[in-house]
Amino acid sequence: MNSFNPTHYQNAKSWPFEEAQKLLKRFENAPPAKGFVLLETGYGPSGLPHIGTFGEVARTTMVRHAFEQLSDIPTRLFCFSDDMDGLRKVPDNVPNQQMLGQHLGKPLTMVPDPYGQYESFGHHNNAMLRRFLDSFGFAYEFQSSSDWYKGGGFDPTLRLVLQHYDAIMAIMLPSLRDERRATYSPFLPICSRTGQVLQVPMVEIHPESDTVVYRDPETNQLVEVLITGGHCKLQWKVDWGMRWRAFEVDYEMSGKDLIDSVKLSTQICRALGGAPPETLTYELFLDQEGQKISKSKGNGLTIDEWLTYAPTESLSYYMFQAPRKAKRLYFDVIPRAVDDYLAMVAKYPEQTLEVQIDNPTYHVHKGNPPASESGLSFNILLNLASVCNAESPQVLWGFVQRYLPDSSPETMPFLARLIDHAIRYYQDFVKPTKAYRTATAHEKAALQDLAAELSKQANASAEDLQALAFEVGKRHDFTDLRAWFGTLYEVLLGQKEGPRMGSFIALYGVENTVQLIQEKLG
Repeated sequence: MNSFNPTHYQNAKSWPFEEAQKLLKRFENAPPAKGFVLLETGYGPSGLPHIGTFGEVARTTMVRHAFEQLSDIPTRLFCFSDDMDGLRKVPDNVPNQQMLGQHLGKPLTMVPDPYGQYESFGHHNNAMLRRFLDSFGFAYEFQSSSDWYKGGGFDPTLRLVLQHYDAIMAIMLPSLRDERRATYSPFLPICSRTGQVLQVPMVEIHPESDTVVYRDPETNQLVEVLITGGHCKLQWKVDWGMRWRAFEVDYEMSGKDLIDSVKLSTQICRALGGAPPETLTYELFLDQEGQKISKSKGNGLTIDEWLTYAPTESLSYYMFQAPRKAKRLYFDVIPRAVDDYLAMVAKYPEQTLEVQIDNPTYHVHKGNPPASESGLSFNILLNLASVCNAESPQVLWGFVQRYLPDSSPETMPFLARLIDHAIRYYQDFVKPTKAYRTATAHEKAALQDLAAELSKQANASAEDLQALAFEVGKRHDFTDLRAWFGTLYEVLLGQKEGPRMGSFIALYGVENTVQLIQEKLG
């Protein structure tokens, strides 16, 4: 058990602890017979992994860590890839699409890799997933559907599915359209002629011999096939319930679009004699147009794109926030996510234990958030890059080291990463959209006054400079001071929003700010 008083954790309000309490209640009468609590996440490798895939693993890991503070029962996390699924369509964002089109319907681990790097498309996408999860240091066990089916690991539970065939059909058929009911079967044979996963009805079932009989749609011949050894796979909703039974899964979260599937898989798991897991339904990630992010479309942000423009910690923080609330996942959310993360890191040391365990950074860093390094926000670095038109980190370091004399990439490695990200984000997203406007006569007078006052403030603190900016705005009858600061952003920085001006002036330098005002006023 953790050295802290368990009551600290039992009274926690953050959602990972709420989910962990559900798991704890599951074992209030007896610990799991298998000796550990199993959490699972699922991945459909029909397309490249996206941030939604990462989010499910990150959030499940947060629940796992919270549970480990409440209980000494060992835990395991399976990351399961449904790579036995048939390739239904060619993704839009991969090469060699014509070649892939020739392998439609085959299990993903039997489809050639369009990148030419791995033995199959499924293996390629699995490797992409593992590479990314490993870069975050997740503790997980990767599980391949193909390995479990072909290796015989699922055979005992597949026999249960065959024995309860009629009960499972009774669960599934009411959920299907009329035309689908006529062809539905829980079992999908792998055709020995074509290698394709067949969506065909069963003519006969033979539990005593572990076989099913279907009619080949091309030859019209009856074919008897084993359900074991990877000769068949299950329809995915049945597969999900079967897997819960086979692994004895205790916890799995899934998206809002799978609510009905969770209900059906829960019934199937129970029909097979299993106890369905505790679940959490999270809202979906949306792209800039408000559309659901799709692996095959490649819309929204990719994993690598986020990491190009922001630290890894900010992505974990973004995943922590309100999982039951739909969130846009596009480039413009990055600066806010970074700065919110930095603000929470700064608050953590000042909080009591009871408050700390509900701080998002507690969950991002498994109970051990780092110390705040510099106090500089991502937004202020972006604006510094903007006024300097920075092309390299060295330009920003010149200002930072004057503001923080003891700073360097070696003494402040996180700040160094932040500066690198800020340069890239500025170049790609801020610089192309900058639009300066000319000050009105009223605004020009106020800006000239601000420049004059700043000239007297050589050694002023950021707080004093902020107060001075407020005072000048009031003095020039800006009844809405937001309009005054909007003037500073639009005239001086060429953008609608901007940083806390006192902090920015302190970082950029009073003399430089005066010169900037004079330049923009002509």
